[in-house]
Amino acid sequence: MPAEARAPRSAGIVVLATIAVIAALYFGREVFVPVALAVLFTALLRPIVRRFERVGLPAPVGATMVLVVLLGALAIVVLSLANPVREWVAQAPKTLEAAEQRLQTLRRPLQVITIAAQKMESVASNQGAQGNPAQAAGPSPPPAVPPPRPNVPSVAARVFGTTTAVLGGIVEVVLLMFLLLASGDTFLGKLVKVLPGKRDKREAVEIFDQTESVVSHYTVVTALINAGQGTVIAVAMALLHLPNPVLWGILTFFLEFIPYLGGASMLILLALAGLASFDRIGQALLPPLIYLAVTTLMSALARALELRLDRHRHA
Repeated sequence: MPAEARAPRSAGIVVLATIAVIAALYFGREVFVPVALAVLFTALLRPIVRRFERVGLPAPVGATMVLVVLLGALAIVVLSLANPVREWVAQAPKTLEAAEQRLQTLRRPLQVITIAAQKMESVASNQGAQGNPAQAAGPSPPPAVPPPRPNVPSVAARVFGTTTAVLGGIVEVVLLMFLLLASGDTFLGKLVKVLPGKRDKREAVEIFDQTESVVSHYTVVTALINAGQGTVIAVAMALLHLPNPVLWGILTFFLEFIPYLGGASMLILLALAGLASFDRIGQALLPPLIYLAVTTLMSALARALELRLDRHRHA
């Protein structure tokens, strides 16, 4: 077969394989997402367990100690946020109502433009009907029958179902993390035994170590940046007298781990909180504007620091 005929065929196979992988990941996300998170956290916590092994503790004991400390810290954070979150959720309807009232002042110019456009459209349609008497005298269309309302589950059922799914996912991630951490280097050893040559085995070990180092470095640096950013946001919201400034700082820390969507969610939440807490529109827009400025500045500083470290490493 000539090369010109093999090239389109190879490209088509690559496209089909890519689509198949994406479809498999989408339909199997309930299985792949906990596994991916468990592997990520294992790469982050594996150096700590390895240090325990150097001291003399077995891998299962070190894994148990690490997970107990991690779950204890997570429980402390959740318990400390329970009351602020409960108050915020209880005041959510009033907050949304107050934000909607503040937005009415911004909607008025748009409503005036919309009403004027509707009047112009009505005049144009009347002139067209006068020019066409048959159309004007035509029978009126039958009234539209509203479609039947679907059987929408209650809010409590949705919340309960979502909470159950989240808790189940957390349990799966924790169990997989424990198994991977407690196994030590067993998985790597079996992988090395499967590979044929010594060079392949050495490269596999180097790739595994580099991947673990990169993941740990990235996660730790991102956590430090998010912690600093959350502290600045909490202080700024306290200076603006926005309710629950500590909650906004902790939300910033966790949501910043989600690229793009986390920052967009924080902007929306801070905009709603500002509209509900302050009377003036300019003052209400200060929380999201400050958040945007802080995130932009922190990203620029992190990028400059990363470039400086790369230059120092290459030098």
